[in-house]
Amino acid sequence: MWSKLPSPRALNGLALLACVIAMASALYLQHVDGLEPCPLCIFQRVAVFAVMAILLVAFLHGPRGIGVRIYAVLTALAALVGGGIAIRHLWLQSLPPDQVPGCGPGLDYMLDVFPLHDVLAQVLSGSGECAEISWTFLGLSIPGWSLVVFTGLLLFALVQLFRPLRA
Repeated sequence: MWSKLPSPRALNGLALLACVIAMASALYLQHVDGLEPCPLCIFQRVAVFAVMAILLVAFLHGPRGIGVRIYAVLTALAALVGGGIAIRHLWLQSLPPDQVPGCGPGLDYMLDVFPLHDVLAQVLSGSGECAEISWTFLGLSIPGWSLVVFTGLLLFALVQLFRPLRA
């Protein structure tokens, strides 16, 4: 099974392409369909950008041996963070309307006024705008599709992590 896998560089390139498609989709929804991202959506985009950066460096570097595993661990960590944010977002969307937290100030305002750790805590606690479902495809909302992407990236990272090392 392992011998039929493409090279680590090729797999990094394919995963990078998947991230580019995911970001292009998010930007299309924002700029063409007019769906403004909520703070949790923005944090998920940051996680996708983190994975993209790791994969781009891994693709350009083309490591062998232990380097493949190092990039895989970094990719897995970023995918886990993004997946955790997506799960939190899905949980907020599943709440009954009477349990949805009220809308807070905008992310730009919070970043200008509060320290970063307070902004992170406030955004991850959620707000009413994050609980709104404004778009679905095949029964999944935007954070649902984000979770699919992050799960795929995590599986990719695990394949890279456990593939046999070649010098």
